[in-house]
Formats: sequence, C-alpha cells, structure tokens
Amino acid sequence: MHSKGRLCNLHVNNYFDNAIVSVIIPVYNSEKYIAKTLDSVLLQTYKCIEIILVDDCSTDNSQQKIATYLQKHPNITYHRLATNAGAGVVRNKAIALAKGRYIAFLDSDDLWYPQKIEKQIALMQQGENAICYTAIEMIDENDQLIKGKRDVLEKLDYKSQLRNTMLATSAIVVDRLVTGDFTMPVTRIGEDYATWLFLLRNGRQACGINEALVQYRRCSQSLSSNKLKSIQTVWHIQVKHERINPFCATYNVICYAYNAFKKHYI
Repeated sequence: MHSKGRLCNLHVNNYFDNAIVSVIIPVYNSEKYIAKTLDSVLLQTYKCIEIILVDDCSTDNSQQKIATYLQKHPNITYHRLATNAGAGVVRNKAIALAKGRYIAFLDSDDLWYPQKIEKQIALMQQGENAICYTAIEMIDENDQLIKGKRDVLEKLDYKSQLRNTMLATSAIVVDRLVTGDFTMPVTRIGEDYATWLFLLRNGRQACGINEALVQYRRCSQSLSSNKLKSIQTVWHIQVKHERINPFCATYNVICYAYNAFKKHYI
C-alpha cells in the first residue's frame, strides 16, 4: 500500500463525508472482548459514526460474535483478510474503506466512555489540528482498574512526540481535512508511533483532552508488552525513517523510555 522505504502515503481525498467519524477496529482472536468494545462505540453520544471491522484471519469465534451486531446495526461493516498480515495492513484496509473525514482508531479489547468522540470532534472543530487525543486509564483482563488517569498535554507537536508515549492508539482521532489521506507502515510493532510522527510533520499539531475517555486494556500476552523491543523500534524509526542523527535519536529514546516508565509505573 505504500512505496518501498516510505512509512506513510499522503494525498488529498475530496470524497469523505465531513460529519462521519470512521471507527477502525482491527480484529484478531478478539472473541473475549469484541462485544464490550463494540457496545462502547454504539453508546457514543456522537451518532454520526461508521464502524469498520477488519479481521486478520481470526481462528476463534470473533466472526460469530460480530455477526450478531451486523444483523442489528447497518453502520457496522466487517471484512476478513485472506491471509494473516498484521495490524498495519489491517488498518490500511479499513482506512481505504472509510467514508468519514475523521478516522478514529480503537483496539478490539479497549473501551470508550460515551462522550469521547463528541468531545474530540467539538475540540477539533475549534482549530486545524491533525490529531486529537485524550487521557486514558488502564484496566486488566478482568476489567479491573489498574491505574487511574494518565495526564496528557493540551498540545503536542512533532518534536514533543519524538520523546513521548502520550498518544495511545485507541485515544486518537485524525482529521483528514488537515492531514489528507494517509496509510500506516506495515510493521509488526511501532506502526502507530511512526504514523503519528508522520502526521505531525510540517508544523501540524495535535490537541489533547486531559480527561480519561478511554479504558486501555493491558494484557499480559500483548505484542506491545515487550518494552525493550518497543524502545528499539522507536530508535529505528527515528534514525532510518525520520533521518534523525543517531546521537539525537538516542537522547530522544532515553526521554521516551523515561516517559513510558512514568506512564505505566508511577
């Protein structure tokens, strides 16, 4: 979906609906949580929403769970890939199908509070921000709160994002009227971080809501739970794709690691 050596593709798309928020949910063996996740979207106070589910060849009963929602909710669509491809490919498929001006990302085990999208769209309409994000709180595999709200800044730019873990994927809404259309890099880890950097290039900014409107589920088997690998990936993205001096990237990654530690443990 993107040329070799490029993290993201950007072009102007004049065919999206200015009112619609396209909610993108990758699915892979999500039977345990997918119903709760979908319910949290359907309960949003902002009603002009489409939900795009792309299944990365689940081997459990995810498809059967989703089928009950497809029968009742015409704003939900479901697509299944022919072969397992990873989160980047899955999200790119959904982005290509999205009709909305706004793209909201949601992992299949995370939850939204009812006013999340309404509050984000209201804030985004006040200025030209590429991204809007919210604070999150963490829950465990049994929906128990691990730790309360992680504070976020009101504004974030490219330089700040190099050193921060502030942007949680399930808290993100992207305004394609500001960014143009885009795709995510096809990697097994770090594609979200690389995408936010790309979208914040050229002076674009992100705005934040310092209210926990997302419940992020921290699972012991999560791919992203390998913190060392994540930090190595951040360094690689900064040096190889953002063309940042290795010494500067090392300093950025030290700051990134410290901020990640504070976010998860302090």
